[in-house]
Amino acid sequence: MTEVVERKATNVHWHDGEVNRGDRAAMLGHKGVTLWFTGLSGSGKSTVAVAVEKALTARGVLSYRLDGDNIRLGINSNLGFSAEDRQENIRRVGEISKLFADTGVVVLSSFISPYAEDRAMVRKVHEEADLPFMEVFIDCSLEAAEERDPKGLYKKARAGEIRGFTGIDDPYEAPESPELHLRTDQMNLEEEVEAVIKSLQERGIIV
Repeated sequence: MTEVVERKATNVHWHDGEVNRGDRAAMLGHKGVTLWFTGLSGSGKSTVAVAVEKALTARGVLSYRLDGDNIRLGINSNLGFSAEDRQENIRRVGEISKLFADTGVVVLSSFISPYAEDRAMVRKVHEEADLPFMEVFIDCSLEAAEERDPKGLYKKARAGEIRGFTGIDDPYEAPESPELHLRTDQMNLEEEVEAVIKSLQERGIIV
C-alpha cells in the first residue's frame, strides 16, 4: 500500500495554550475518546453510532459523529475509493478525531476502513497524543449485510456497476483484537448501545 504523502510544510510547530485536556474534562465531566466503528457496508455502523450518540446525549455526555458519507461530502470530497484515497480518507479522519477527542468529546467515527494498516495508523496517532482510542468491530456476515443493502450498493457491485467494493471485489481485513466486538446480526440495537456505554464506563471515560 502506498505510504501517506509526507508533510510538505516543514517550518511548523505545535502551539499549546493555557487550557489543557484536564481542564476541559473537568468542565465537561467526562474524558474525550475516539470510538472507531469499523465493518462492512450495511453492517450497522452508522445505526449503532446514531443510537450511541442519542444515549450519550441523554446522559449529558458531549459526543459527535463523524460519518463516512458526511465526511466525503465535505472535507474529503476530493477523494475516491482507490487504496491510496481510502488511506488518505482514514488519515484525515483520524487526525480530526484526535482533535475532537483532545477537546473532551466522545467521538463516534463510522468508517468501513477495511485495511488493518490504516486503522493501526489512526490508533498510533491517538496513542502518540496519549488519547484513548477504542476500535469497535461492527461484525456482520456478508450475507446479512448484502440482504440489508440499505443503499443498494451490493446490488450494483454484483452487477459490475461498482468496482473495488469492500466484501465483493475488495478485501475487508477484520480486526483481530478490537476493544469491543458487536455482532449486529445476532444482537439487537439496545444490547449494542448498552455494550458501548458499559465499555466507556469500565474505562473511566464516562460515569
